[in-house]
Amino acid sequence: MKNFKARAIGLAAACLFSLAHAAEPLPALAAEPENLTVSGLSSGAFMAVQFHVAHSSRVRGAGIMAGGPYYCAGGSVLKALSSCMSPNFFMPAPGPEPLRAEVDKQAAAGRIDPPDGLRGSRVWLLSGGRDAIVKSAVTDAARAFYLQWLPESAIAFEHLPDAGHAMIVPSAKAACEMTEPPYINHCGDFDAPGRLLAHLLGKLNPRAQAAGGELLAFDQSGFAAQEAGMADTGYVYIPASCRAGGCRIHVAFHGCRQNADTAGETWTRQSGYNEWAETNRLLVLYPQTSNARDTNGCWDWWGYTGPAYHTRAAPQIAAVWKMVERLAEKP
Repeated sequence: MKNFKARAIGLAAACLFSLAHAAEPLPALAAEPENLTVSGLSSGAFMAVQFHVAHSSRVRGAGIMAGGPYYCAGGSVLKALSSCMSPNFFMPAPGPEPLRAEVDKQAAAGRIDPPDGLRGSRVWLLSGGRDAIVKSAVTDAARAFYLQWLPESAIAFEHLPDAGHAMIVPSAKAACEMTEPPYINHCGDFDAPGRLLAHLLGKLNPRAQAAGGELLAFDQSGFAAQEAGMADTGYVYIPASCRAGGCRIHVAFHGCRQNADTAGETWTRQSGYNEWAETNRLLVLYPQTSNARDTNGCWDWWGYTGPAYHTRAAPQIAAVWKMVERLAEKP
């Protein structure tokens, strides 16, 4: 009987501890439904492109750091590792025409928004000259893809000759040329979040010296099943001024091995978005992948969740879209 009571007390204590540490629901913040923008690094860059194309009628711009064009891998791991990361003579980076054919096919079937929605967008691209993971030729291919709908003036392409495979922010400690976790580097005063947000959104107020808002860990489990490669917990940065509603939303997709399961809150706190969000009435949504699918926490840009991975019906794209819609709801 004593053992039973001890086990019961232990179980109750464990339940109370679990409840006390459970993530909160994602709040409805009456965010502005228009002017939605996205960005990402590496696999997050490929996801940002997919999300942009799938929801082009609502997404007004994309920041692509060390990433490539829509449907680059064509559902193939081999192409993902070669043509879309280290293209060569035998497996070159994809040209724009077949990718446009895929866009037209998916749009005709109603699986993505009509591509004319891209025409009012803005795109910011970044590649590093010392990036051995995603070569500059892949980002060149992303630019060529977007030029099928956008004028050159809508596309900014920045190349940092000394940069490795990383987010670039002034406050980072890692040297510019590094390609090591947490993939956040210092290259002088180059500020990738500030530059991409200014290109996508227009003139910004100066960034805050410190992010004084709330970084909220929220329950992500209701938006997608773990089988989709999504973690139970996501994050959103909420400046105090955004609690009253009317703020814009920016979705920041982490790269491989930058998810919270692997790197804790490094990406959500140190990637440089929050300081800009603080002074520009911007909510920053940080959706999170899990490590359950043995994919190093990468977003699905080659088809591990199924053949519809690059459409609105893709489990990861659909989950993030639901999060955006929740932020836009009135409390």
